[in-house]
Amino acid sequence: MARTLFVTGGAGYVGSHCCKAFAAAGWRIVVFDNLSRGWREHVKWGELVEGDILDAAALNAAMSATKPDAVAHFAALAYVGESFETPAEYYRTNTTGMLNLLDAMRGAGVGRILFSSSCATYGAPDRLPIDEMTAQAPINPYGWSKLISEKMLEAYGHAYGLRSVALRYFNAAGDDGEMEIGEKHEPETHMIPLAIMAAQSGGVFRINGDDFDTRDGTAVRDYIHVTDLADAHCRAVAYLMDGGTSDVFNLGTGGGMSVAEILDAIERVSGAKIAREFVARRPGDPPALVASADKARRVLGWEPKHSDIDEIITSAWRWHGRNSS
Repeated sequence: MARTLFVTGGAGYVGSHCCKAFAAAGWRIVVFDNLSRGWREHVKWGELVEGDILDAAALNAAMSATKPDAVAHFAALAYVGESFETPAEYYRTNTTGMLNLLDAMRGAGVGRILFSSSCATYGAPDRLPIDEMTAQAPINPYGWSKLISEKMLEAYGHAYGLRSVALRYFNAAGDDGEMEIGEKHEPETHMIPLAIMAAQSGGVFRINGDDFDTRDGTAVRDYIHVTDLADAHCRAVAYLMDGGTSDVFNLGTGGGMSVAEILDAIERVSGAKIAREFVARRPGDPPALVASADKARRVLGWEPKHSDIDEIITSAWRWHGRNSS
């Protein structure tokens, strides 16, 4: 009988791509999602249970009925700018939601969890690339909510024997190469989709800040293809199932691209032109975030295979071209 994975937020962008990979690896998938920021049509590889992680009773009932072998936790609010505007919602959803989930797992006797964390827990580091020993000092409520959740995992591990893997993503990008699912947010805030939409519509792309301490003044990020992220998640849950101890891993490429360089790459790949306008920096945006993923390579045997920027943009361009309204 296939082992069961209980996936919170499995209707979202990263969650749905990971569900596809989990199913291909032989897992039975149960998605728990309130569909507030996910999409029913992206739940294609398992059962959907509609529910909110803030509804402890519904979460307990779903966990008890499912009796999963492990949990993968993606459900969260994840916009840095929005986290400054509504910090209460971020701490409530991301932190209280984690508490509810961990208690539901305890009640159902589930002892393994894969957690979707973030490079936002590092804040604005004073050296690059960032490895897992880099000090965590968030500079926005979103990053703090993820760091607090990581600390909760540590505490539950010490007290109750929970085993966990926290995966600190850098910038997820790209889309399913088979065009079954793709990046879709409402509202859209991610750079590559916004730039593609501007290119396809003839609109203007607004660059937040041209005075960062970077090579061209625009912010630098490490872009990792969502398919590579999904592969890392499969490896991480296999690591837990094989008895691996609790750990944390960065997921990135080790190379950074500036906002201006991404726009140049979209123009190169697509042949379209993108009108650009510089506006003020967003609060909570560090100048540069670039990963060292050596630990994931060493421990999980993970290597990004699809994260060349042209491959990322080509997949995203195809998806948005087919699915633009």
